[in-house]
Amino acid sequence: MIRWNTDQTDLRDGLVRWGEALSADHITQEEQGTFSWDKWKLVRQTGILALPFPEEHGGLGQSLLTTMYVLEGLGEHCRDAGLSFSVTTTMASTGVPLTRFGTAGQKARYLPPICSGEAIGAHAITEAESGSDAMAMTTRAERDGDDFVLNGTKIFVSNGPVADVFVVYARTRPDSGALGVTTFLVDRGTPGLTIGRPVKKMGLRTSPLSELHFDGCRIPRTQVLGRVGGGFIVLDHVMKREILLSFIVNVGEMRHRFGRCVEYARTRRSFGKPIGSYQTVANKIVDMKIGLESARKWLYDTAERLEAGQDVTEDLAIAKLVTSETNMASALAAVQVFGGHGYMSEYGLEQEVRNAVGGTIYSGSNEIQYNRIAAQLGLGR
Repeated sequence: MIRWNTDQTDLRDGLVRWGEALSADHITQEEQGTFSWDKWKLVRQTGILALPFPEEHGGLGQSLLTTMYVLEGLGEHCRDAGLSFSVTTTMASTGVPLTRFGTAGQKARYLPPICSGEAIGAHAITEAESGSDAMAMTTRAERDGDDFVLNGTKIFVSNGPVADVFVVYARTRPDSGALGVTTFLVDRGTPGLTIGRPVKKMGLRTSPLSELHFDGCRIPRTQVLGRVGGGFIVLDHVMKREILLSFIVNVGEMRHRFGRCVEYARTRRSFGKPIGSYQTVANKIVDMKIGLESARKWLYDTAERLEAGQDVTEDLAIAKLVTSETNMASALAAVQVFGGHGYMSEYGLEQEVRNAVGGTIYSGSNEIQYNRIAAQLGLGR
């Protein structure tokens, strides 16, 4: 069991006072599918974006575990799940790879505005024909003197419509598999980059998503992140931390949802008794408790092992599966506990169901995670 010190609990407790403002009008804004710039200003004031990054670049220099602990608090106190998703996307997609692979010049240029929230980040990986098979990407980056010229299209780019900098993965050698992919830093407004219109989606609607189109987009060699041909190494580093940073937010959301259900089951009466006295209702709530604690343990234990330099391939897959499946089951159970009220939009629970479905797809679909675990067991070879 992790014992959090006073500094860590103070960081997390500092978010509580922002919870109401970050959650304001979240149901209406989610229905409209709008990104709130006013709320992003509040996010910037919380300082949460700076947590895991070096102090010399405006960060707070906190560990992965501490960052997760505070993000869990964000999930518990912020009802705008799309906003939380945009926060973790900026952290994981842009700040994390810059910290590990960026040159001194790249860090000096990009990390301070990422830490302050002045710049929003996104990464462009997925393509229409490759989906979960990221290494099958066809977006090309061809060398031309001291530049690379990008051509292709990326889809499902979270934060795409509002991002200031994109971490783009493109193929620099057609026949080299994972060794033929390179990572680039591409600024918004770069000639040849066209950002598509926001795409409507099932959940997390306040976190905008779009396509990116590259048509002769010229990128200087100095904008390569890491080394040429080292894109898979960058992506692997990012995805490990993306799972931990984004899904711990879901644990906070589950904790808040669990508390709502306990309170409702204690006070809502049916046939003369609190509905929590009926075993069918009580069992749903107990399952919610077991699920959130299991997910929480998997995520923190995996983070500890990752920080210790251990192989966490299987652990990450299990943690992602457990958390996403538990979150969806928890959201559905909450609707059942609240009955007709849970089905109404004004209670926000149907929104949580829609949000939870996304977790089974992004950061590597759950089907991919099953395959990954099976491979670790030596199956299907």
